[in-house]
Amino acid sequence: MADEGHGTDGGRLGGVRAGIVATGSELLTGRITDRNGPWVAERLGDLGVEVSHLVLVGDRGEDMAAALRFLAGDGIDLVVTTGGLGPTADDLTAEVVAAETDRPLELDEHMEKVVGDIIAKFADRLRWDADALAAANRKQAMVPRGATPIRPAGTAPGLAVPPHPERGGPTVLVLPGPPREVRAMWDEALASGPVRDVLARTAPWAETHLRLFGVPESEIAATLRDVGDTTDLTPLEITTCLRDFTLEVDLRHAPGSTAAATARDAVVAEIDRRHGRTIFSRTGQTIDELLFELLDGQVVATAESCTGGLLAGRLTAPAGASAHVAGGVVSYSNDAKADLLGVPRELIDAHGAVSPQVAEAMADGALARFGATIAVAITGVAGPGGGTEAKPVGYVCFCVRTADGRTLARDPVLPGERGDIRERSVVLAMHLMRRALSGEGEPAPV
Repeated sequence: MADEGHGTDGGRLGGVRAGIVATGSELLTGRITDRNGPWVAERLGDLGVEVSHLVLVGDRGEDMAAALRFLAGDGIDLVVTTGGLGPTADDLTAEVVAAETDRPLELDEHMEKVVGDIIAKFADRLRWDADALAAANRKQAMVPRGATPIRPAGTAPGLAVPPHPERGGPTVLVLPGPPREVRAMWDEALASGPVRDVLARTAPWAETHLRLFGVPESEIAATLRDVGDTTDLTPLEITTCLRDFTLEVDLRHAPGSTAAATARDAVVAEIDRRHGRTIFSRTGQTIDELLFELLDGQVVATAESCTGGLLAGRLTAPAGASAHVAGGVVSYSNDAKADLLGVPRELIDAHGAVSPQVAEAMADGALARFGATIAVAITGVAGPGGGTEAKPVGYVCFCVRTADGRTLARDPVLPGERGDIRERSVVLAMHLMRRALSGEGEPAPV
């Protein structure tokens, strides 16, 4: 399930520009997805840094060097690399960065001891070879002259490398590959002298985040084009992104710009006028975050068929979910619907397991079985087989019912393949719950 993102012709925002280089041949084979690049980009964006490039390269020194030269040639101020900092022969990032910044590698004795102490904790238990251990220890403690080492979260230190001493260029922040280590080292990396000097030239952007459900991206694109016909949008960076079946519209601009604020207000006003009923968040909060807040003081139960427990998994993902999630039933078979949720068998015989009537009975059963204040039921045809003319693949019945008698029910035909239908069903169910709890009525069609 791919997400899509698009930016408008807002131009560069100015200030500090950054490039990210994620290294690792496994990233190029498709076996592993880069998790560091997007995370680093988001963190830099929060600081007011414009990320211009995210480059993936294999574990080859010449490819890493080419990426660094490309970014330097594009006027990038800060390069963040992830990966290639381990003890093996194909971990080449530190020496490539040293060569490109014309800074010879030198042994940092303090860091050698730090790394040695970390490795020693595992050495005896894992019976590592002493000579190999010493060589690995020394390799990871080699630091480009003038660079600032960053204490490791694993065994590999990070590096904050100033620009080339004569020709200038970007500051390079070198971090390890494991995402856990990148996140753990991030604050210390930002506090290092070379990175701090770059970030001193930044200021966080002014940002507006709209989240819409039930409107296609093409309609927002048309709205933005129409606003652009009467308003200069060049002071803005506008990004639209379809993620988790939610349309995200993000507007960013330099703080204190009157022209940008005027353009932003014009865009928001027109989106409100045309698509206001589909906006569910004006702060960037996700449906998960909003629903978590709305469920405070509630007891929720789920009854799922075609989604197989995906909704219950989503609701219990946040820490603290036990305060409001009582439980759920995956009633995939007709017997399970009858035995576990009390759905009358004659109702299933009369209307079919996928029907608004059965969805309603499933919700009633979940309310009663768990003593809940709100219950949601989902039953549908996820495909690829099992569809009929009356109930095609993608036909899904929903019922949200509260203990005080409020009900929201839908039975749309959802687009996509099996995985899309199941995931889209979960998102729609969450929006129905949000509407029921906030008293907004039914959401727009998906």
